Amino acid sequence: MERLGTGIGWRPEIADAVERMPGIDWVEVVAENVCPGHLPESLLRLRERGVTVVPHGVALGLGGADRPDAGRLRALAERAEALGSPLVTEHIAFVRAGGPLTASPRLEAGHLLPVPRTRDALDVLCENVRIAQDALPVPLAVENIAALFSWPGEEMTEGQFLYELADRTGVRLLIDVTNLHTNHVNRGEDPAEALAELPLEAIAYVHVAGGFERDGVWHDSHAHPVPEPVLGILTDLASRADLPGVLLERDENFPEPAELEGEMRAIGEAVAKGRASAGEPAGPAGTPRRVRERAPASPGTPAPAGEESAPDGSVRERLGLAQAALLSALVAGTPAPEGFDRVRLRVQARALAGKRADVVAKVAPELPEILGGEYRPAFLAYAHGRPMTGGYRRDALDFAGHLLRGGRPRDPRARHELRRWWRERSGPVPWSARPAVRLARATRRVLLRR
Repeated sequence: MERLGTGIGWRPEIADAVERMPGIDWVEVVAENVCPGHLPESLLRLRERGVTVVPHGVALGLGGADRPDAGRLRALAERAEALGSPLVTEHIAFVRAGGPLTASPRLEAGHLLPVPRTRDALDVLCENVRIAQDALPVPLAVENIAALFSWPGEEMTEGQFLYELADRTGVRLLIDVTNLHTNHVNRGEDPAEALAELPLEAIAYVHVAGGFERDGVWHDSHAHPVPEPVLGILTDLASRADLPGVLLERDENFPEPAELEGEMRAIGEAVAKGRASAGEPAGPAGTPRRVRERAPASPGTPAPAGEESAPDGSVRERLGLAQAALLSALVAGTPAPEGFDRVRLRVQARALAGKRADVVAKVAPELPEILGGEYRPAFLAYAHGRPMTGGYRRDALDFAGHLLRGGRPRDPRARHELRRWWRERSGPVPWSARPAVRLARATRRVLLRR
């Protein structure tokens, strides 16, 4: 197992602080946020110093009913090669649903959503993981995610689900201890039970992050300090296995460098406490201290990786229909599928809309500048019943077009600015302020239609 050491999530906002931070052995970057041919200078300098860089994907959707998109897999492989990474990571989640498999509109969540812990979902996930493993030039590790709600009719615990996934595919695991805490608060799941059922030898590394609780719901924000309960779970895990790497994630509300360094020290102390409580010296990198012998989660011996038959089309179709119905309830305002906690789904729907507004404001910062205080309420009203069908940049253009068609914003100057912004970005080439150029382009479009 690759020994990574102590790491932090690299983000442009804290790039300088990360470069100056002592004791950093490796960093993790969001794969979709870097371009292989134009890597940030900060990452190049870190690599020159011998700091390992791991790409962390967020958009593959390995838990979805469709097979992984070949283009997304190529992109992930290109980033691993460009960064000289020893492995790549993704999530056990679905991020889109619908399409040809279900003969329904394609919907994008813009977020990581939990897969049902059922045999059907596990079979599909295992095949998708194998497809990804075959397409990637380095080993793959997959992460457990946080969730606000549970699927009805689940057949396995989280630990059993992860155990079988690793056992059947050989995939490595990225264990997020904050997500275990999130699922404890939101779904009543015991983190210690999950840790006891994990295949410790499969752990590639560990994520630690902050969040907050509101009205009995834990939000995995990555924008707050790491709380004590999360550090406690990290200590428990470190008492069970010699962890190859531990990484702090922070995505927003970045504190001063000294505060980040303080969080790193707290994480190191939690790991050291776990090692001391084990009563045994740490073994070689990646060697579990105590691996509990256990049978698979259901009767029968799993076939070795690569020797199982692929799930038939009906299994993928059943999963696809279930995921499409759920996602439609979350982003398109359709009724909640039977068996789900409707209150929790409403909380999740509000969280998805809020995240969507925040990300659109980041990819199109001109919109909140033009609209001012009207931006967020206008976007949330727009998002209600209008699901995202493409990426966030497309979403920003669609939102602006929706406002303009409705004669908004009311302020003529703001409406003029918004129209100009939309024109510059909505066509195949930038909009020109020169009337002659606009006339020539319009004439050409008319002639081409004929």
